Amino acid sequence: MEQDISQASIMVIITGLLVGIMLGFVLQRGRYCMNSAFRDVIFVNDMTLFRAWLLALVVAIIGANLMEDLGFLGDGGLRRQAFTPIAAIVGGYLFGLGIVIAGGCGTGVLYKQGEGQLATLVATFGFVLTLLATIHGPLKPINQLLRQFKVSLGEGEDAISSLALWDILGGANMKWIVIAIICAIFIFIVVKGKPFGKMPKKGWLWSLTGLLLGLVVVFAWWASYYFGGQARGVSAAGPTAEAALMITIGNSMARNDPMFDFWGIFIGSWSALYVIGIPLGSYISAKGLNEFKLTIPRDANEVLRVFLGGMVMGFGAGVAGGCTVGHSLTGVSALSLQSILATIFIILGNWTMTYFMFIKPMQDE
Repeated sequence: MEQDISQASIMVIITGLLVGIMLGFVLQRGRYCMNSAFRDVIFVNDMTLFRAWLLALVVAIIGANLMEDLGFLGDGGLRRQAFTPIAAIVGGYLFGLGIVIAGGCGTGVLYKQGEGQLATLVATFGFVLTLLATIHGPLKPINQLLRQFKVSLGEGEDAISSLALWDILGGANMKWIVIAIICAIFIFIVVKGKPFGKMPKKGWLWSLTGLLLGLVVVFAWWASYYFGGQARGVSAAGPTAEAALMITIGNSMARNDPMFDFWGIFIGSWSALYVIGIPLGSYISAKGLNEFKLTIPRDANEVLRVFLGGMVMGFGAGVAGGCTVGHSLTGVSALSLQSILATIFIILGNWTMTYFMFIKPMQDE
């Protein structure tokens, strides 16, 4: 059924902001940043947030793939990226380094803005700067060079480049067998962390955070298709670039999404709107817990550090085609081979920088 363009634009705005507010609220209330989830595994030998990530993945993998198979996401289904392994390795590793330097991943720095942490604005500025330069600007040739090596299965018109994990493990007939095995492993690890423990005085139990985070990802897959025109789920890389362009020049320059004209502003990306909603949702949660407080960077060194960290994040995300949420939650929920490989190297990059920034200095004392 066709919609009047103004009605469509309004629904894009409402649902985009709603998903962002939901995501920001869950992240703040759960004290959840994927930088911390990966870092804490080796820094403080704590897998609490890592288990929350695995639980979110179980929910998102099952929910997203069920929607795809039932036709709720249209003929295109889940949007899996082409498999460009060099870009996934280089970009993912650099992004993992950057999130430790910046003190948060893409969504992490966004939700912390809602808590009043002004240093995260500096990190976001650095992130946007190199992200745009990598996607649209002077760093684009490097990005294209790293992404030109593409792996496909099949030949000619039947070749598949947007590979899912089951494509290399026997084909579509193996899809739910692969999903069942992966989810069983994840659930085993989650259960070992006592997911039904006592609720903290403030915030949420990690298992509740993981459950709700997974549900937000599933809802975002559907909402991005139904209202945005294409199933994209949630991410903080491309959508942040699109949001920055939408705010500054009135055109998000989204290449694949339908264009919506709202008061002369071309909203070409449903996803750009939830990026704006993330700090709003976090602010609502922080105010409700009386945790909102404006804080400034300690000194010039911190400003420089988070800015440089944001720049490394931006280049890495541009090359890899996504960030921690975009790859490690949304992409992995589709079992995209590109996202799985990028996530592995995001974690390795995170652990490398965690060692040099935190562990080694403690060992040298």
